[in-house]
Amino acid sequence: MTCSVAFVGAGPTTIYTLHSLLTERPAPFELTLFEKQPSIGRGTPYRPGWNDPAMLSNIASIEIPPLAETMVEWLHGQSDERLAQLHIGREDINDRTFYPRLVLGEYFADQMQVLLEEAARQGIVVTVRTRCEVTDAVSSPEGMILHVLPQKGEAFEARFDHVVLATGHQWPEHPEVSPGYFASPWPASEIEKIAATRVGIRGSSLTAIDAAVALAVAHGDFVETEDGDLAYMAGPDTGSFQMTMLSRKGLLPEADFYFPIPYEPLAVCTSEAIERLIASQDPSLLDSTFELFKRELAEADPAYAKQTGLASLSIEDFCEGYFSQRLGSDPFVWARDNLAEAQRNYEKGHVVAWRYAILRMHEVIESIVPHLSDEEFGRFSRYLKTVFVDDYATVPHESIQRMLALHRAGKLEVIAVGEDYTVDTHSPQDGAILKQGASETHFPVFIEATGQRALAAKDFPFPSLRDQGIVRDVSTAGENAPARGIAIDDQFHLVSAEVPIDQLFCLSLPFIMGRHPFVQGITSSHELGRIVAHELAAAIDRHSAPNDTAGELTAR
Repeated sequence: MTCSVAFVGAGPTTIYTLHSLLTERPAPFELTLFEKQPSIGRGTPYRPGWNDPAMLSNIASIEIPPLAETMVEWLHGQSDERLAQLHIGREDINDRTFYPRLVLGEYFADQMQVLLEEAARQGIVVTVRTRCEVTDAVSSPEGMILHVLPQKGEAFEARFDHVVLATGHQWPEHPEVSPGYFASPWPASEIEKIAATRVGIRGSSLTAIDAAVALAVAHGDFVETEDGDLAYMAGPDTGSFQMTMLSRKGLLPEADFYFPIPYEPLAVCTSEAIERLIASQDPSLLDSTFELFKRELAEADPAYAKQTGLASLSIEDFCEGYFSQRLGSDPFVWARDNLAEAQRNYEKGHVVAWRYAILRMHEVIESIVPHLSDEEFGRFSRYLKTVFVDDYATVPHESIQRMLALHRAGKLEVIAVGEDYTVDTHSPQDGAILKQGASETHFPVFIEATGQRALAAKDFPFPSLRDQGIVRDVSTAGENAPARGIAIDDQFHLVSAEVPIDQLFCLSLPFIMGRHPFVQGITSSHELGRIVAHELAAAIDRHSAPNDTAGELTAR
């Protein structure tokens, strides 16, 4: 029988997995895509309604792994009419530009159609089921049984030899879970309905910036000034509109910095060096890795290493020093100066060596995470991870300009709340109350905007896989041990004797973040998809081989 494969979810992760799978050219198989939304390809971060047209992606065109064509090639291929609909001037198309999220959605939707046409040319029978929610999955000796609920029609079951779960971010469809309290800033169409009032936003990264932008354009406009800067013009009757971002450190993210793409190779903290440390079962794996980190940083930027006293610093000391100057400055003053520096560096093509070195190391060092003890994982998350995230989670220059414009207009502030604070969402008043010691601040509207958090097995959307013992949390040393995500291996199989190898792959972002703490957006979709596609192609070929050969291959 022909091998059958299903993807649950049809966003960028599925696109990149399918692209790699077609590149491997396995034997012909039957492919089914299940998507809850009316169309395929866009995914949650890039679809209309969920995102406001003003929301920018935080990945430049040059960083988007190409599919049938690059983002810039696709844009150049669009008609003037479509570019106008996307609010893009042909003369402004550039591989270093940050485009609105909705533009990326259009690119991915078109690329998905090209991939499906290529699949048909390879003899793959493709079925696309939109407006169909997969509500459960059950492993059986005959294959994976999916329970499917269409928006119209009767629920049904379907069997597949291999299933890839690529369900993406997990947010509530209706974010206002109690009056004035929003569990997420999406969909933006709901945020834009908020009245002009005092709004608290937990977080200050791009997710929080998205929330602030959605609110700002609902109650006013960003306008370009004569000197090319941005100003915010509040609409009528919006005098009470004011936003406060609550940040542990009281910082805004820094502006995107210039660096060469593709990455230049590392000299010291290489994948091979990290693999040797892991293989040695070094009991001080984190500290030994940090020594490689310091040596790489010193070689890349000797002046920075000397200025910071890098050679003698512990992980804790380095983290404290990394943020110390910013913590001593007003966040908007720092943002203004950092933006000016980033703009100058872009104009000159100048690379800040220490920033670039940290950026290149984060994905290499991530591989130690599954091998850390709970205590060391806690240290890694509290210190080194925060440095890496700050370095790679920079934002488009226009995003910083918008935050500065809102602040100048008296519509935005950022406050440091530290670790010792609470947000009370159960008071009789709408919204939430920020409590810091004896101080209380009421926000009639409060939005959670700290981004996607790692989720545990109890949150997994397919209950039968939990009941079968296939989806389970990584074992930890005690009740108070840090959450480590669900148990998966390096090929994204669920680690369980209860499911045949290669029957089920999990690429659902919130559930793999414990093992892959830096999994982020499109570049991760590409890398993870490549790994799963290689495994899937081999499984399809085994299934399609003659019985005696298939048995021989499986035994290996």
